[in-house]
Amino acid sequence: MVELLFCVALLAGVLALGMYKAPLWAWAGALAIAALIWSSDAVHGQTGLFGFLMWLFVVGFAVLAIPAVRRAGVAAPIFKFVKGTLPKVSDTEQQALEAGTVGFDAELFSGTPDWDKLRAIAPVVLTPEEQAFLDGPTEELCRLIDDWQVRHQQREIPDKIWDFVKSHGFLGMLISKEHGGLGFSAQAQSLIIGKIASRSPDVVTIVMVPNSLGPGELIEKYGTEQQKHHYLPRLAKGEEIPCFALTGPTSGSDAATMRDIGTVIHGPDGKPAIRLSWDKRYITLGPRATLLGLAFRLFDPDNILGKGENLGITVAMIPTVHAGVQIGRRHLPAGNAFPNGPNWGRDVVIPMDWIIGGEAMAGQGWRMLMECLAAGRAISLPSSATAGAKAMLRFTTAYARIRRQFGLPIARMEGIEEPLARMIETAYASEAARAVTAAMVSRGERPSVISALMKYQTTERMRRAVNDAFDIHGGRAICDGPTNYLQSAYQMVPVGITVEGANILTRTLITFAQGALRSHPYLYREVQAAQDPDQERGLDAFDRALGDHVAFSFSNACGAFFHNVTGGLFAPAPEKSFDTANWYRQLARCSRSFAFVADLTVGALGGSLKTKQKLSGRLADALAELYILGCVLKRYEDDGRLSSDRTFVDLAAQNGLYRFQEALRGVVDNFPVAPARWAMRIVAFPLGNPYRPASDALGHRAVKLALDAPEVRDRLTRYIYVSNDPDDPTGLLEVTLKKTVAAEEAEKKLERAIRAGTIRRYHSNDWIGEAIDKGVVTESEGQQLRELEALTARVIAVDHFDPDSLKPNYRTSALGHNSRGVESAAAE
Repeated sequence: MVELLFCVALLAGVLALGMYKAPLWAWAGALAIAALIWSSDAVHGQTGLFGFLMWLFVVGFAVLAIPAVRRAGVAAPIFKFVKGTLPKVSDTEQQALEAGTVGFDAELFSGTPDWDKLRAIAPVVLTPEEQAFLDGPTEELCRLIDDWQVRHQQREIPDKIWDFVKSHGFLGMLISKEHGGLGFSAQAQSLIIGKIASRSPDVVTIVMVPNSLGPGELIEKYGTEQQKHHYLPRLAKGEEIPCFALTGPTSGSDAATMRDIGTVIHGPDGKPAIRLSWDKRYITLGPRATLLGLAFRLFDPDNILGKGENLGITVAMIPTVHAGVQIGRRHLPAGNAFPNGPNWGRDVVIPMDWIIGGEAMAGQGWRMLMECLAAGRAISLPSSATAGAKAMLRFTTAYARIRRQFGLPIARMEGIEEPLARMIETAYASEAARAVTAAMVSRGERPSVISALMKYQTTERMRRAVNDAFDIHGGRAICDGPTNYLQSAYQMVPVGITVEGANILTRTLITFAQGALRSHPYLYREVQAAQDPDQERGLDAFDRALGDHVAFSFSNACGAFFHNVTGGLFAPAPEKSFDTANWYRQLARCSRSFAFVADLTVGALGGSLKTKQKLSGRLADALAELYILGCVLKRYEDDGRLSSDRTFVDLAAQNGLYRFQEALRGVVDNFPVAPARWAMRIVAFPLGNPYRPASDALGHRAVKLALDAPEVRDRLTRYIYVSNDPDDPTGLLEVTLKKTVAAEEAEKKLERAIRAGTIRRYHSNDWIGEAIDKGVVTESEGQQLRELEALTARVIAVDHFDPDSLKPNYRTSALGHNSRGVESAAAE
């Protein structure tokens, strides 16, 4: 019994030393004391095999505690192996890794997140000027938009919309006031983009693109003073419409392999110039653009610039009226109306000073793009996708409360309740993450890893929300027309999934792979040390990083095992976390497990991780769930810990932790290296799977809150455009919902009478008048029901058309055209 107690105490000591990253000499001393106690008469009475093994560890740790011995016997051989096997990081890979900043993602990769850093991020705060713009011009723009006219009747953004966004400065939100722009914060841009997106995905695109990756941002950050003074005021006022041409037929997700080429030559005036040939497609705003931002590979075969032959990817700005620039016809992306199309040029000569930043920035284009993308990708699509999810929830809660089947609102049916609960979770969690991420960018961060996971997570969650909205609306959703308020979102979903890094790529290749290097506390240091041309300096840096890395890995292994065995009971939670302390502890527990599995994955797979995309995709999912749940807890605190919102926090936490578990379990179950797989399973899941999805009862409470408490529904869908105009399809929903709630008791009386056979409800008779005559409802209640009946009929009505008016929209010709207008088989 004493020996068993000793072993338990020894295990506890090992876990404690490991969790707190004890130095090697402390390990040697602690194990020496343990070995002496083991051999004492009070425990075992002799050294024995177990004692001998402990003394072996004592000697080993004592020897390794000597820096010179450890460096020569351990670090040097590993350094030599890594240096010989590590593939050289290309310039584009290096620039992508160095672009952006590391933020709270590093806390999650550490296994011991500092929640105070997350809580220190500002809540949603706007300046009075920004708030006035959101409440004024943005609201007015939304009222101007006729979605059916935009996406069907004209298949074009009307000139009145273009004129409005230009005159009010929407195209220059990120351009500083110094250069004629609005100079708004990232948080303000995010909310403005979101509100417009909730009204029209097409219109928001013409606002979003100039304020994301494009000439405006690139010139603001990297342009020469002359370029800034000339172009930025014109871009801010809409006198120039920008587009940015990056993607080509052979370089989609792998944009760094572009074949577009620029060659340095002597221009007509004898000064250095560039001869360009390119072929681009999918360029948003391209058909309307006056200023083309162009990415290409720049070569200088005659070394005119004195920088060598292969200068690298470069970005230039070219007026679209310049000789040789060909702006093609329009693509039709998923039937949407925003301008998008190809452009190309062959042997087009431009001055050297058209490079953004001038000659000094030749070859620096990839770094510029990656740095801007790290910030822009954190704002545009997460904002529009989050707004889309909130709009789907607002429309669908209203419709499901109004629409009745089987004698009750369909929202009260469990089959409808299930997708509504998903939509509530999506709206609450996505807004929480959007707000935190935008606040990070507002304070100067460029969170490359977080922006990647936010892009793919919010657009995927929006896709699910749109599908759920369609399922609940049924035939009302699939019949398009002027009163269909869901179709535009449905058409835009695949666009959001695809652009700015297709979700499949972003999830499986970028988020975790980049995060493992950038956000890991030691891995990038080891890679840099191994690639240091100075052998001695590299070995010194590698030895320090390796020692820290080993301590880090063992700390997370011990911490994860301990917290998983104890159910996270002793995991840390921040001060004053009160009713969410348990969720903070579970997040800390999961962060330990994630850090251990992620670290072991990189160590076991090395460079082959790039080909294990199913594993890296699951690890990206796990990281995303940790980040989004952390944001959910922060939102709850920022909103004042409202008791009603605790239900939404619990819903998001239970489902988020379950999805985290399934993602991590998918990694462990499919890990190709057996010893590593066994270690992962023991450490991360010592007692099996601890998490379950949220219960039906919790989902029921969440839906009931959203349906029965108008202020809760408003809070879940805040920052989107809300119409109260009964002549607007979404305004009609709001008006009818209020009438439905007001007439609820009268409806119940009428339904009871109909079920009892007292009243007959058919088109051939006036059942409301009959109910009044028979005293089922009062005269005033009958008037309420008549008004509600008329409004409800409009809400559930679907559009229909004269067949001749539809023919132009589905008639096809035998021939189509490719991006350059050349005839090709339509089937292609």
